[in-house]
Amino acid sequence: MEILGLVFLGTATPHRPAMTAFVERTLGLARVDAGTTEADMFALPDGSGFAVSDEREEGGATSRTVGLLVADLDIAVADLRAAGVGVDDPQQNDRYRYAHFVAPDGELYELVEERTAG
Repeated sequence: MEILGLVFLGTATPHRPAMTAFVERTLGLARVDAGTTEADMFALPDGSGFAVSDEREEGGATSRTVGLLVADLDIAVADLRAAGVGVDDPQQNDRYRYAHFVAPDGELYELVEERTAG
């Protein structure tokens, strides 16, 4: 697996509308179209992003995820599975392919691969 950098930070919260307004109005981040309604995505000047979504499970409160950019998502998923780590099947939006996993610290992380045009 080849990790290339950080892509984004995400928060899943029962307070999505308030958090989205805070990020947009108070922090001044520009909203971008992520090709999904599952999260509100904001652009940072360095090209990374900040995502705000609803809580993952009702009553689950606020949680975080960190998106790690990988060179090849399929290889990275296979490497995690070979190491005995449970990882979701890859999903995609207009910009990325991605897969979630829980690391030994008990926190959610995401492997992210940029989709190529075409």
